[in-house]
Amino acid sequence: MPELAAHVRDVPVNQIREITEAAWRTPGALVLSIGEPGFPLPRHVLDAGMACLDRDETNYTPNAGIPGLREAFAARFREQQGVDVGADRVYVVAGAQQGLHLAMSLLLSPGDEILIPNPGYPTFAMTARLLNAEPVGYPLYPGHGFQPRTEDIEALITDRTRVLVLNSPSNPLGAVLGGDLTRELMELARRHDLWVISDECYEAFTYDVPHISPARFDGGTRGEARVFTSLTLSKTYGLTGLRIGALVCPPELKQQMDNVMESIVSCVAAPPQYAALAALTGPQDYVQHASRHYRENRDAASAVLDAKGIPYLQAQGAFYLWADLSHASGGDVRGWVRRFLADAGVALAPGTAFGSIGEGWVRIALCGQKQDLLEGLSRLPARTGLE
Repeated sequence: MPELAAHVRDVPVNQIREITEAAWRTPGALVLSIGEPGFPLPRHVLDAGMACLDRDETNYTPNAGIPGLREAFAARFREQQGVDVGADRVYVVAGAQQGLHLAMSLLLSPGDEILIPNPGYPTFAMTARLLNAEPVGYPLYPGHGFQPRTEDIEALITDRTRVLVLNSPSNPLGAVLGGDLTRELMELARRHDLWVISDECYEAFTYDVPHISPARFDGGTRGEARVFTSLTLSKTYGLTGLRIGALVCPPELKQQMDNVMESIVSCVAAPPQYAALAALTGPQDYVQHASRHYRENRDAASAVLDAKGIPYLQAQGAFYLWADLSHASGGDVRGWVRRFLADAGVALAPGTAFGSIGEGWVRIALCGQKQDLLEGLSRLPARTGLE
């Protein structure tokens, strides 16, 4: 059998999937390793998708998506971020992951470098490697609240650097970038003429702080605009399996976007698009209920960790807690989460899934039922003494 391409062979295992699939094979396991919202979908969203099938509307849609959905995404972005974005800049994609792949396909040539957060979501690096580009992690240190520092990023920029990836609210950290820091990062990108990919999958869920998109500080013309904003309805409305999101692009890229979209996926299926349109334009009770649930779970989980003496980053957004289990993991958190699943029946995402700085840390998903969350955390080993 011929060998696969080297850049495919070198893509690392996604450690989140590794532990989660092991948990799914473990009877009675409490799965706190994956960000899967657990609420029933609103009836009007389901009805809209099924009505599309009932109409037999199963033909191709435009590359960029149905017009109404593009406008709904644009209207939400204008309302929430105050950015003058028209529907012509919105491309409907098969989930945020496809949007990230689409953006990187436009921006990266073989050998180019892309700056990604460390710790950061694993597919930032995986997708770059599939395009023969080189991911370069910029550090997010515990001593700085896991916030990026412009000087750390600037020190990594070379003549091959093309793209800066920002992620706020952060998966896995729950950290949120403030306005001043976001402006500084955009000024850095302008100084070095970098594109910016902004992953805003969790924009609907922040706690006592605003979500501020880098697009607020972007230029208004093609010559100056540099931000691609990745959005999804997977987390906001619990539509993970429908694979629906949007990529908001700089202006005047229609032909290039159409060409690349056609070559990757052609278009998104019609039923998820109509379900998404109903979600964006209909009642927002689901989002409000989910936000309250995640905040309550965050506070309840924090109380358990406090009682056990386990350090963690106070989550300002998303629906994860980033906790320090170095007292138990012995320098191998990936191995420790496997043993913890086998011994305690609880699955946690190892911090090394998100980068080298994640060693010793775990990501705890807060989106499930509170009783399962608290039961799982009750089995964590307490931190005692002066470790």
